[in-house]
Amino acid sequence: MEFAVKWKDKMAFSGQTPSGHEINMDASAEVGGENTGARPTELLLNAVAGCTGIDIISILKKMRLDPTSFEMKIEGSRAEEHPKRFTKVHIHYALEGELPEDKVARAIKLSMDTYCSVSHSLNAEITASYSINGTEGKEEL
Repeated sequence: MEFAVKWKDKMAFSGQTPSGHEINMDASAEVGGENTGARPTELLLNAVAGCTGIDIISILKKMRLDPTSFEMKIEGSRAEEHPKRFTKVHIHYALEGELPEDKVARAIKLSMDTYCSVSHSLNAEITASYSINGTEGKEEL
């Protein structure tokens, strides 16, 4: 994969992805930016959620299961010292629909353990939890 990221002004950058999408990044005003785009760290956690979400939907569809709703909440803890990398990431998957718990847990585990290249690219402890139709899952992931 290869693409260019160009400096726009002050702390703002714009990247054009190989799939043709533009991504704008910027810093906060406190560090010289103008808040015209997402922070790179925000994009990183969004990428983890998006990657695992795509995996989970794909796996559930192969199991002939169709969630009616799917939302993820992601929390990241960062080191105090530079480079202030993410040290822990937790994703809570909230799904709705006629979904057997064992199959949801399996789909999440497959994504986290095998398929999600984004999460496997991070040097952080990544954990997960889930709920189905508002009920917390029984299994620790």
